[in-house]
Amino acid sequence: VTAAVKLIMEEAVTRKFVHEDSSHIVSFCAAVEACVLHGLKRRAAGFLRSNKIAALFMKVGKSFAPAEELCRKTHTTRALNNKTAQSFNQSFLSPQGVKNLWIRTALFEKVLDKIVQYLVENSSKYYEKEAVLMDPVDGPILASLLVGPCALEYTKMKTADHFWTDPSADELVQRHRIHSGHCRQDSPSKRPALCIQKRHSSSSMDERPSPSPSAREYVESLHQNNRATLLFGKNNVLVQPRDDMQAIPGYLSLHQTADIMTLKWTPNQLMNGSVGDLDYERSVYWDYATTIPLHDIVYLHCHQQVDSGGTVVLVSQDGIQRPPLRFPKGGHLLQFLSCLENGLLPHGQLDPPLWSQRGKGKVFPKLRKRLPQGSGSIDSISDKEEEEATDYVFRIIFPNSQSEFGDNNNNDDNLVSSCRTPLKLLCDNMKYQIISRAFYGWLAYCRHLSTVRTHLSALVNHTIVASDVPRDAYKGLTTDVWQRFLQDRTTYEEQELLRLVYFGGVEHSLRKEVWPFLLGHYQFSMSESERMEVDQQVRVCYQQTMREWLACEEIVRQREKEQHAAALAKCSSVASMDSQKMSHRDSTVSNEVFESVEEVEPIETEPKSAEAKQAPRIPNGAVQNETNSPDSGHPSSRNFSVASGVSDGSFSAEDSDGSSEGSSAPSGELRASPLHIDAVVRNEIIERGEGNVNEELLDLYTLNLHRIEKDVQRCDRNYWYFSAANLEKLRNIMCSYIWRHLDIGYVQGMCDLLAPLLVILDDEALAFSCFSQLMKRMNQNFPHGGAMDTHFANMRSLIQILDSELFELMHQNGDYTHFYFCYRWFLLDFKRELVYDDVFAVWESIWAAKYVSSSHFVLFIALSLVEMYRDIILDNNMDFTDIIKFFNEMAEHHNIKQALTLARDLVCKVQLLIENK
Repeated sequence: VTAAVKLIMEEAVTRKFVHEDSSHIVSFCAAVEACVLHGLKRRAAGFLRSNKIAALFMKVGKSFAPAEELCRKTHTTRALNNKTAQSFNQSFLSPQGVKNLWIRTALFEKVLDKIVQYLVENSSKYYEKEAVLMDPVDGPILASLLVGPCALEYTKMKTADHFWTDPSADELVQRHRIHSGHCRQDSPSKRPALCIQKRHSSSSMDERPSPSPSAREYVESLHQNNRATLLFGKNNVLVQPRDDMQAIPGYLSLHQTADIMTLKWTPNQLMNGSVGDLDYERSVYWDYATTIPLHDIVYLHCHQQVDSGGTVVLVSQDGIQRPPLRFPKGGHLLQFLSCLENGLLPHGQLDPPLWSQRGKGKVFPKLRKRLPQGSGSIDSISDKEEEEATDYVFRIIFPNSQSEFGDNNNNDDNLVSSCRTPLKLLCDNMKYQIISRAFYGWLAYCRHLSTVRTHLSALVNHTIVASDVPRDAYKGLTTDVWQRFLQDRTTYEEQELLRLVYFGGVEHSLRKEVWPFLLGHYQFSMSESERMEVDQQVRVCYQQTMREWLACEEIVRQREKEQHAAALAKCSSVASMDSQKMSHRDSTVSNEVFESVEEVEPIETEPKSAEAKQAPRIPNGAVQNETNSPDSGHPSSRNFSVASGVSDGSFSAEDSDGSSEGSSAPSGELRASPLHIDAVVRNEIIERGEGNVNEELLDLYTLNLHRIEKDVQRCDRNYWYFSAANLEKLRNIMCSYIWRHLDIGYVQGMCDLLAPLLVILDDEALAFSCFSQLMKRMNQNFPHGGAMDTHFANMRSLIQILDSELFELMHQNGDYTHFYFCYRWFLLDFKRELVYDDVFAVWESIWAAKYVSSSHFVLFIALSLVEMYRDIILDNNMDFTDIIKFFNEMAEHHNIKQALTLARDLVCKVQLLIENK
């Protein structure tokens, strides 16, 4: 149910709507129905045993008004469906809709969460003891999960080709496979696009937009959006569509995309929504809306009137004049021409160009009539004539295109050739400027490429490691190779073992032994006795850490119990004061409450204090050593290096011996029954509780403890390994790590990084050490670090160099080259994108790649995932919303072998690029 709710909410965000026939709705209704029917009593089904959900809802409807209304509407819907089926031999409900009709209707009527909540509150009446809704935790959680979907709006509106224009990620991949298969059989050339029309199309080449379900989207596209840039917009521009009509006002907008510039005019009746909703799509005003590509226009006739804002008449290449555009007063005509001129650059221009005047900006050019020979001086032209408003004819020129109108002024040019600069000199100057621009553009590109190469050089190792030298590495690290290495460490060098892991991975049965080496818990040069010594030191340290935070947790629990009792006492006293009883009885009740609390406390604390008196003092009692040590004023300062096997804190050999007896007990037992040392540590913290540091420590640990408990309970609950006992191990390790790193604290996602380690190692102390080593790299990816911005910048540089076509698409469609859709990939090393077996393969490749090819191999895996689907992204012209939706739906469906192979090829490609300087 949780997964189905997540998919529905994502669909609501990405698509802006949820369709009633969505596959997510079908799976959601099936999951909810299974939960509602689980453990249902036989008598609750009544006589309608063929449809238990109907019988249950009808029985609930007798005592719950929303369920009664739901029954009435469901019966009406079913009767209408049966009538339609008999009359037209076709049902208006889909097979899935009929199957889950009651759940679907309750969802669409927004009463499903209320009915389930009622069932949870009255579960003993309808369900057996083992039912989901009888569970005191799962029942309320299920009811809470349904609140979100019940708050959404669902629609039946969908275009006839919806399943083609808005397909799911699986559908896109299947189409890509089918189409690419045909292309391989027919011709080796690059296959054509899938021709999938986008829902959010922002431009059209038609003169008039057709009335279709995308009409409202057409109106929305008139404003600034991620597909086109709005250069100019003005309302109340008058246009006379036909001669027998009066001029009607509308919205004039000028849009620019990567390919074309488009002028659109839409009547105000469509912009303001004054047309009724039923007639909106069929409105006659759609016949008057106009879309004009600017490359079809040759001339603009501008007429300035003193009493109006001016008129523009567009003349196309075939000589046809478009209806005049009449601007309101206020200089909007000049502003339109200025925006048009800026939009045409650098590929086109207006002839004559607008003039720039200091203090005024763009102004109309002051052109003077050519005087005939023998006439007087140009000073004879009166100032009044120059100041009068004049008409202009502007020509749109594209240098790369030739028009039949291009030679009209040749005769005029010949008449004044003697007064102008020689044509040869103009051509020479133009040639010089073109060559100069080309040279400086090439120089800037070379400098940019050199800078990028310098930047990319830090992402890869400069030595290229081959996969087949000295032997084929794609077989990976096998049992035979590993056993020979353990028997004689001289048979294989460390670099050779890492090369085998990088190209072929580790055999699954060996991962528990090999992963501690890859993560730095062991060194490859260590002997067996040295490794045992490291394990012993780590276990002693882990046991000590467990005792410290368990003692602190006991104090936290006691404080919470006292606060809870005080709150209950306060509520009781307030309730008694509000009642109409005597004041003396009020005080008596209040005193009884506080006395009962005081009586309970000695029962819990006395045995522990007596035990503490008999307990010997241990030298490495955590808190006492911390205050005496100059560099350990905070628990997080006592970090240790498991790679070297030496503690960085104040753990001496004497301390280790003294605590070895306590460490012999399994770590899992510490949680159930704390040792007597807990009471000693607890009393030491209480004795110094007057200081601010310890109070802050307790508050900080309390906050992190609640976060950990919340995340541990929901960490991969569907995976077979995480039973209650193993979840307790996960909690112990995470609490121990956070106790030593309270300055960082717990951040959501850390449990996801620990879970695969615990699955493979299945040992608390070993998993704790390996997780500490892993977090040395991963810590910087969390919000308190700065590595995430670096990852995004490196991804931008990589894809800009290795796949410029895809980079341009990302830049044009809303510019999502910030790569925020990769955030979860980098944060968790693709843990939530892959199934567990694939996570194991990816992680060990990342750890080995640090020494073989790149310490930033995670970047190349991310780039390989994008490149695997590049054709789908390009063919469907995906924007940021589309690509997030696509990769969310593709989670746990990736071909990771292909992705790793492509990632290694990309690393090699960058290495070769840097070599060829």
